[in-house]
Amino acid sequence: MCGICGVVYERPGRVDRDALGRANALIRHRGPDEEGYHVDDRAGLAMRRLSIIDLKGGQQPISNPDDTAFIVFNGEIYNFQELRPELEKAGYPFKTRSDTEVILALYERHGLDFVTRLRGMFAIAIWDKRRERLVLARDRIGKKPLVYSHGGGRLAFGSELRCLFEFGVGKELLPKAIDLFLSLQYIPSPLTVYRDVQKLPPAHLLVYEKGRVTIQRYWDLPLGKAPITTDVREAEGLIRDKLTEAVKLRLIAEVPLGAFLSGGIDSSIVVALMSRLSSQPVKTFSIGFDEAEFSELHYAREVAKRYGTDHREFIVKAEMADVLPKLAWHYGEPYADASALPSYYVARETRKYVTVALNGDGGDEDFGGYVRYFAMKAARLWDVLPGPVRRGMAAAAEKLPESDAPFSLFWKAKRFMRSVAFADIAARHLKMICYFSDQDKEGLYTREMLDRLGARGPEELKGAQRYLEAAFTRASGEDFVNKLLYADVATYLPECLMTKMDIAAMANSLEGRSPFLDHEFMELAFRLPGDWKLKGLKGHKWILKRAFADMLPPKIAKRGKMGFGIPLGPWFRGRLKDYWAEHVLSSRALARGYFRDDYLKRMWAEHQSGRRDHGYRLWALLMLELWHQECLEKAPPTPVHG
Repeated sequence: MCGICGVVYERPGRVDRDALGRANALIRHRGPDEEGYHVDDRAGLAMRRLSIIDLKGGQQPISNPDDTAFIVFNGEIYNFQELRPELEKAGYPFKTRSDTEVILALYERHGLDFVTRLRGMFAIAIWDKRRERLVLARDRIGKKPLVYSHGGGRLAFGSELRCLFEFGVGKELLPKAIDLFLSLQYIPSPLTVYRDVQKLPPAHLLVYEKGRVTIQRYWDLPLGKAPITTDVREAEGLIRDKLTEAVKLRLIAEVPLGAFLSGGIDSSIVVALMSRLSSQPVKTFSIGFDEAEFSELHYAREVAKRYGTDHREFIVKAEMADVLPKLAWHYGEPYADASALPSYYVARETRKYVTVALNGDGGDEDFGGYVRYFAMKAARLWDVLPGPVRRGMAAAAEKLPESDAPFSLFWKAKRFMRSVAFADIAARHLKMICYFSDQDKEGLYTREMLDRLGARGPEELKGAQRYLEAAFTRASGEDFVNKLLYADVATYLPECLMTKMDIAAMANSLEGRSPFLDHEFMELAFRLPGDWKLKGLKGHKWILKRAFADMLPPKIAKRGKMGFGIPLGPWFRGRLKDYWAEHVLSSRALARGYFRDDYLKRMWAEHQSGRRDHGYRLWALLMLELWHQECLEKAPPTPVHG
């Protein structure tokens, strides 16, 4: 597990070794154990290493036998021990025991098809001197980040945005990216907040050769395939066997290892399997809040007690929001999933005891765990009601209070009614997840911001909807539930959840591993009927819970989806009240020209009065302002080598 960065030029003689060193030092937190470099007349590659496997011999960059190809790599390849004998038999002379060298050997033998053989999480850069070719690859689900900039006779890349600016990449902002952020809480690939920087999308390969960039997708979920089985009992066995294998693979490490335990179904299953596969008690780590309605600690204790884990708990308080500027710096661009705060803290505390932590990420997208899936399914029933009935119920819903977002029944009912006003599946989906709708932004944006966006009317503000429409279109042949799951796997999962977990963990030099996101397991899960995942309107994760019924405590198996929310509503009326106003309503913030001050002040007053709960919107606006201050206005910290 590492951070990587580098630059390749079209012409020789331009690599700045000092700039490469500065870029690498900026990601020291991703790999505090050691650093490594390769520099020649065309290319500079660098890495920071967090040692997990082959602690003594796995230093990067690693070269092929005749030093004509070099690799830097961030991630873990879980099937490298299976691949190595095949490559040894073909005559490849390995000099380390690392998974990194297996990747390079695969490239030597199979060319660009090497990436299809890998099972794991990765961001890879290979400089092939013979062909004067740079190859970049990102894992199928986007667990590891990889950004790049092409122009000025070079291609620069890195694990984090800040690396690229050391190579002379510009910082001109992309207004469209900020608009998407306000809708989605993240900026989707291939965009970044900077006009001249792109993210390599998940499951894509980039080749930079002779000054040209080509990008191709190498993997997708098995769209259009028949169900893998029509027998429920057989499906239960397949799920159980494949997930057990995925967990077992992720226990390979030469450093201390544990698990995040939320008390939800997914993390509970992972801990149960780890306990059966481990000879020692599993180290588990949970986080909660003083506000009982937001805390899942009592559920986590049920699992910890059943499996006799070495269990530790941590409480997040409003005072801990002092770390927000640091979070804004680590994310590097606007990012507003509020669970980033508790995720950062649980990663920080966990790192005191272990170097690797397994988690339950992906279970919701594999098996239909989100409440919005029920809502989208219920919306189909809504469509058959007579028009006057629908209009009457919608009008009544608008009169309900909106406090305690996103947990109160009234708040959920109102959001549901607003979403079903749209017939299009992507528009409905967006209405259920968006922070600021297109209608909201017409009132929020200044004329200056609308001009920056080229927004002459409402249609120009539909970028988020078009982004979601593309995912739903690709899955148009799937059943309704699998279509919803595919859309989240293609958008929300990699762009939001994987970004959150990577940054929260790597900011603390911790490796996170996600068995539910094993691509072979995901392919299996996707080829099961959607109705087995979302049974009726109540049976979320129905087939998953059946497969592991004997491992789940009754309280866990019967509970609904809670979500990793934090008490933003009360925090912004209490401990964070002045903090928000001092940042977002400051003359400095308003001078950026994005938002109308009357709209912001009205929204603030509504929240303070309790008439509406704008907690999650206020959070997004705060994180945008903190990003401006930390990443654009402050001088970067002085990098420290070594």
